[in-house]
Parts: sequence; structure tokens; C-alpha cells
Amino acid sequence: MTATSSVEVKTYPIRLRGRGQITMPQTVRDNLKVTEGDVLTLLQVGDIVLLTPKQPQVPQLADKIVAMMEAEEISLADLLLGLEEERKAIWQERKKDA
Repeated sequence: MTATSSVEVKTYPIRLRGRGQITMPQTVRDNLKVTEGDVLTLLQVGDIVLLTPKQPQVPQLADKIVAMMEAEEISLADLLLGLEEERKAIWQERKKDA
């Protein structure tokens, strides 16, 4: 099964300046809703470089986990105990499959 994509690919020439600085075209800044001072993430995959305005997910995920723990009245000790039990179960399963 193949998925069709409506993602439009555009290219923009960018000149590398002193100290590694680049200027993002105004059209791109407008489309991505980024402004001066925003933190972007540069991702290198082989010879390909991607620049994304997405914010780090770790703080947001941590906030969600804390909220879930509070809603379920689960302490960090409870969570760690459950993690230890889960690790034991996975270890036993792997030993059985080996």
C-alpha cells in the first residue's frame, strides 16, 4: 500500500556567512511562523541537513507524565517499582525465547 503525500518540496539557495550564519528567506519564516530569537533544530542525516522550528519534546512530555502520575496518584517510587517489575518480565520472556 502506498501513501500519497500532499507535502510540497521547495528549495531555496542560502549562502553560508562568517561564523556559519545563514539567512532564512522571509517566505519560509512566514510559513513556519518563526521570528528572531526562536530556537530551531538542525538535523543532519548523512549529507542531508534539515532545519525545523519544532521545540524540544522532552519538557512537554515530562509535564504530561507528571500530570498523568498526579491524576492516577502514582508516586515516582511506584513508577520505578513498576519499571523494575516490567524489566524482570521482559528478561524472563527473552530467556524463554532464546
